[in-house]
Amino acid sequence: MEYYKQLRKYVGHQPLILPGSNVLILNDKGQVLLQEREPGIFGLPGGLMELGESFEDTARREVLEETGLYIGALQLCQVYSGPDYYVENSNGDTFYSVSAVYKTFEYSGEILADGVESVSLQFFSPTKLPDGIMVSYRKFIEDALL
Repeated sequence: MEYYKQLRKYVGHQPLILPGSNVLILNDKGQVLLQEREPGIFGLPGGLMELGESFEDTARREVLEETGLYIGALQLCQVYSGPDYYVENSNGDTFYSVSAVYKTFEYSGEILADGVESVSLQFFSPTKLPDGIMVSYRKFIEDALL
């Protein structure tokens, strides 16, 4: 079971601090790979840290799970945290996100949406992102690439 789900048994909907990683995977045209998480809602591959993982371990595991890609060298762009990253889910769970954002041009494997966490995967120009991209991911991309 995922670590944060174990914590929820004890704290209910009370705020948690949840660390995780996101990765800007860039192709040779400088386009960024976006994950369609549900129809019309886009984000970057990534997710929450599990016990014993580093931010880089989390990035690599989540990218593989969500895209089918193995990633090479990672460059840390920035770590995002604070009141702007407070989230209240529709089920009442609340948390503060701490997100390490990386970028890489090094990847191998076949891009494959798993149909569960990823509806589709597609490269986009950083200056022409889809309307349905979540606000935090737009900021991560703009800060890293523009």
